[in-house]
Amino acid sequence: MTAKALGLRLVSIDELARDHGLLDGSHGDDEVDVHKLKRKLEVGLNGPALVYGHLLPQAFRPDSMTKVVVLRCEPTILKKRLEARGYGRNKVIANVEAELIGLVSSEAFAVFGDMRTLEVDTSKTSPGEAARLVATAIREGSSQEKRIDWTLSYGSAPKLRSLLSIGTE
Repeated sequence: MTAKALGLRLVSIDELARDHGLLDGSHGDDEVDVHKLKRKLEVGLNGPALVYGHLLPQAFRPDSMTKVVVLRCEPTILKKRLEARGYGRNKVIANVEAELIGLVSSEAFAVFGDMRTLEVDTSKTSPGEAARLVATAIREGSSQEKRIDWTLSYGSAPKLRSLLSIGTE
């Protein structure tokens, strides 16, 4: 919906990796050979597009993106969403930990800079509403004065243990 609203084609990094045989499933979960993906993207992605995937900061040069929007989700809500999708314990924990510390967001800000990188909180939005927020962020920039920091909400050991446990709540 966002790509269409912006008049751009939609490109999934995961699909590109899969289409080019760059997934390595030898560790249980599919992992992408980022170096090979980066080389493929340098020659294979021509023209404006809305590209999505958590590997974006690792796969693209700093000057290759006009805007980068990182979708963020409050870790407890993300945990429930991932469990509802049937993700395995390790994948849920890894994703929740990454979101808690802002891993992808920090990488995006480090690679693409403050002027090109925006965050959108999708914790309480429908997919359609999130798409509208992304389109608005890309068109208009962001009114957000500071970056999202979930760690401030998990200042106690019991809260962190609860967040990072599976099936014990």
